[in-house]
Amino acid sequence: MKIHRRPPDFDDLRGRAADEAESLLNELPAELAARARALPLVFEGTPSEALVRSGIAPETLGLFIGAPFAEEPTGGPLPSEILLFLENLWAAAGGRDREFRAEVRRTLLHELGHYLGLDEGDLLERDLD
Repeated sequence: MKIHRRPPDFDDLRGRAADEAESLLNELPAELAARARALPLVFEGTPSEALVRSGIAPETLGLFIGAPFAEEPTGGPLPSEILLFLENLWAAAGGRDREFRAEVRRTLLHELGHYLGLDEGDLLERDLD
């Protein structure tokens, strides 16, 4: 018989994701880590209705919004940011903590790649699809 556990509450998922993101940032080269730390990292459960209406798939794991680093305007009205969708990441990990943390890491690296100007093909070449 398969036992179904309730997913952790959002605050628990956010804490796990924040720990993993901090661990990843500590492993990056100093210059890249500084740029990544300056980029807002926002945790959401799932994409909002507005994002889905704009064409973002409901099962999306993460999203980079804004201008890539090399194209960032100075003093622009809205900063670039990365969104991680924790409920989707938890589901993609099959409800397992170790896999969830790995998905957070992989998705954050993927979105940081977009911030650095990499497209989907570039990320696929780096096994970050």
